[in-house]
Amino acid sequence: MKVVIEIVLQTVLAFFSILFITRVLGRQQVSQLTMQEYVNGITFGSIAATLATDVSQRTWQHLIGLFLFGALTFLVSYIGTNNISIARVIQGEPVLVIKDGKVLEKNLKKFHYTIDDLNHLLRKKDVFNINNVKYGILETTGEVSIIKIGTKVNVTVEDLGIVGKEEELITEVIVMGNVVYENLKNRNLTMKWLIDQLKMKGVKDIKDVFYGTIDNNNRLNIDKIEDHFKPDDGDVM
Repeated sequence: MKVVIEIVLQTVLAFFSILFITRVLGRQQVSQLTMQEYVNGITFGSIAATLATDVSQRTWQHLIGLFLFGALTFLVSYIGTNNISIARVIQGEPVLVIKDGKVLEKNLKKFHYTIDDLNHLLRKKDVFNINNVKYGILETTGEVSIIKIGTKVNVTVEDLGIVGKEEELITEVIVMGNVVYENLKNRNLTMKWLIDQLKMKGVKDIKDVFYGTIDNNNRLNIDKIEDHFKPDDGDVM
């Protein structure tokens, strides 16, 4: 009986410990799964592997842990579907990371994402310029949902029979306050040019710039550190 109680306690502890660690690590660890689904997958796999390979303990002991974890999973899912507050605690909430073409870096850092991670997710949505995004929302699955600037109705330029302007590829020149010298060199631009451009935009210190890019016409667009962040720009729901 003592062994059974120990297995029960260890299983409960493992469930909530992994759930907590997953929340701390951030949504990159989840990748298209909710945190609860992610925890369930790795834990069920771990228990099943132990059940198949550990010959030092009896099989029924591992089976107790496996079925108990399954019961915990069902219980948490059931409670979550009937209580939105608990569901948000377990799975988290969608959070705003882009507003009017500007990155809300506090929200981005909260979930351990970098600007490169965000750009990667945007490219999956066929968006190659953050400046074209009105709102970007980081979902609980680790994906980004976007609303483009100027999008009013769900039609394409082909539907209207007009020639649309192609989206340009941008070049990073400042990332988190650091100059990307190689990109400047590749565009035949100098530090003096960059500093002059920043001064024209009222920026005295490069460290004040979270993200800076140039387009095909060498127009500089910058996103200052925390200049656009407001207390209410947090969770979407």
